[in-house]
Amino acid sequence: MPSRLRQHYLDYIAVLNDRRFDDLAGFVAGNLTYNGRPTTLLQYQRDRQDEAEAIPDLRFNVGLLAAEGDLVACKLDFDCTPVKTFLGFEPSGSRIQFTEHVFYRFSGELIVAVTSLLDLAAIQRQLSGAR
Repeated sequence: MPSRLRQHYLDYIAVLNDRRFDDLAGFVAGNLTYNGRPTTLLQYQRDRQDEAEAIPDLRFNVGLLAAEGDLVACKLDFDCTPVKTFLGFEPSGSRIQFTEHVFYRFSGELIVAVTSLLDLAAIQRQLSGAR
């Protein structure tokens, strides 16, 4: 049986995939850290909106998922086509595949810390046309 935190996290992913960015307030604290840097819910929402704008077919596909205590660890798999600059890389019109390993710390129902590791080399290689 899935843990309550695990299900809450899957509900968060559904909000991202459905582009219901205003609903992130039910999942993300007003102030949090992202890769060790302080940020706000408003900025977090804007960042997710910018990603969706740059990659209209962006879907957060949960690969591996572990939840224990107040921590969630997830491997997210992406298979998408950027149409605007993404992470500083210009789009090539080609579909790309990459992985994000992300760790969340919750306080109650709200994310208060995110640590994200993206395979930037894979993104750059695919967008530059190199293999």
